[in-house]
Amino acid sequence: MLTNVPQVTFKTRVRDNSLSGDNPFRWQDLTSSEIFDNKKIVLFALPGAFTPTCSSTHLPGYDAHYDEFKALGVDEVYCLSVNDAFTMFQWSKNLAIKHVKMLPDGNAHFTRLMGMLVKKENLGFGDRSWRYSMLVENNKITALFSETGKMDNCSDDPFNCSDADTMINHLKA
Repeated sequence: MLTNVPQVTFKTRVRDNSLSGDNPFRWQDLTSSEIFDNKKIVLFALPGAFTPTCSSTHLPGYDAHYDEFKALGVDEVYCLSVNDAFTMFQWSKNLAIKHVKMLPDGNAHFTRLMGMLVKKENLGFGDRSWRYSMLVENNKITALFSETGKMDNCSDDPFNCSDADTMINHLKA
């Protein structure tokens, strides 16, 4: 297992009120250091925006428990997927996500360096993230909950240990 999170640059979009028009957003690079330095972060990764388990349970579960994470000393909660910034934004908007920050890994740089990149060609998805969650403290991975059976073109979508409840129980222990 890695001990430190991979150092990459994420391509994100942020609202910029100085811009006019229907799309007041601009590109902003966000580095691993900016996310994880001197912070306690919960990051969970999933196969894809708008997919059934990710949309019905995984992301909404973390958003629903956000205040509990904060009360347990977590600085921020991030959802990572091998999707672009536009897709991640529309997905969070569609689900009315209020707290979890969306982290697009469109080029899969972070996911690949984490050793969590899998092929989902059997579903027409291409390369995607395996489902996992982790606690990161000042860039160090202190807990990692990876679903069992990690493999390319897995015939099912295991979701047993990367959920919000597992992470909360770990933080309370």
